[in-house]
Amino acid sequence: MNRISSIRVPTFAILDHMRNIIVTYRNFFTKERRRSLHVAFFILMLSLIFQYYAGVYSTHVATQYVGDLLLDNLPIINLNFVIVEGALWTILISILLILAKPRYIIFTLKSVAVFLALRSIFVAVTHLGIYPGQVVPGPGFFDNLYTAFGLQTGYFFSAHTGLPIFMALIFWDEKFWRFFYLTLAVVFGISVLLSHVHYSIDVLAAPFMAYSIFKWAQYLFKDDYALIKTA
Repeated sequence: MNRISSIRVPTFAILDHMRNIIVTYRNFFTKERRRSLHVAFFILMLSLIFQYYAGVYSTHVATQYVGDLLLDNLPIINLNFVIVEGALWTILISILLILAKPRYIIFTLKSVAVFLALRSIFVAVTHLGIYPGQVVPGPGFFDNLYTAFGLQTGYFFSAHTGLPIFMALIFWDEKFWRFFYLTLAVVFGISVLLSHVHYSIDVLAAPFMAYSIFKWAQYLFKDDYALIKTA
């Protein structure tokens, strides 16, 4: 009997938690906010399509590689497990994070869409070739998923470095997540350099690009950003 009761308590607690989440979403997403959410999904989808074709184009027209002070002197270390699996896990964690915090959803989706769209422009106009010895994704499931999403294409600027910094700026008021994303940016930045996946300028420019795009997003989506500041 006691065992049955102990099973029921967690089950009811989970159902109660799910009910609270549904109520929170229902109360938060007014008609106007639902409309804004639809717009956010639309521009995010456009940016992902744009990113895909920008990557295909830049790969097709890529020229020769150029010398790089850091890459010329750094050893090549295969850190694919960080670059590939790390990126996929970061995306999953980020999705779960914003789903758990409804007031962040609209601004995050819209601002990330702007980030991806602007990066795609830089990717499309930068035709640098692959640096010799670049570590590429392997034949595994996660590697194929990573490649299918077009996460391997494009150099300037590094999304592995820029996006975590961008997310840190969005969650700046939340200490844990701020340091979580900043730590990821450092780890990813070092990994893509040691694997020769990015030129050093791609990584070094990423924080400045991320901050600039974030300020743009704050200006473009003032009302959505204001939702984050609501208690």
